[in-house]
Amino acid sequence: MKAKTLLAALSAAVIAFALLYLQTGPLQRQADKIVFEVYYSPDCGCCGEYLGYLRPSGADVRVKPTENMQAVKERFNIPRQLWSCHTSIVEGYFVEGHVPLEAVGKLLDIRPAVDGIALPGMPAASPGMGGVKTEPFTIYSSTNGVASVFMRL
Repeated sequence: MKAKTLLAALSAAVIAFALLYLQTGPLQRQADKIVFEVYYSPDCGCCGEYLGYLRPSGADVRVKPTENMQAVKERFNIPRQLWSCHTSIVEGYFVEGHVPLEAVGKLLDIRPAVDGIALPGMPAASPGMGGVKTEPFTIYSSTNGVASVFMRL
């Protein structure tokens, strides 16, 4: 009888955990532990808007104003074709540009063997940018300077 009670309690705990995960999503469940180190030019308005997008997620956003963004991108081996206006470092990965939190959550969930992810340029309607979204965002991953599609949103 004790084995059945233990099995029932364990099953209930697994179900409760699964429901919590589904309700909070992959990023929010650990948001208080996620640190975004955001390198940006203090003269860039959309970078400030992206910071405003990140902060309500509960992440620990640490700003790193810099005048030499090219040096930052080169330091983290971000291919030039993936460059945007700001660069974040999240748990050892670079996150280049106006990347939606959904993509960062996927990156941290699956932890692929990549250097980071990027949403190149400054696409309209991406986080921190105004405008209307006209097509899915293509987020790229990069490994040793070689880019490939990570996901589309």
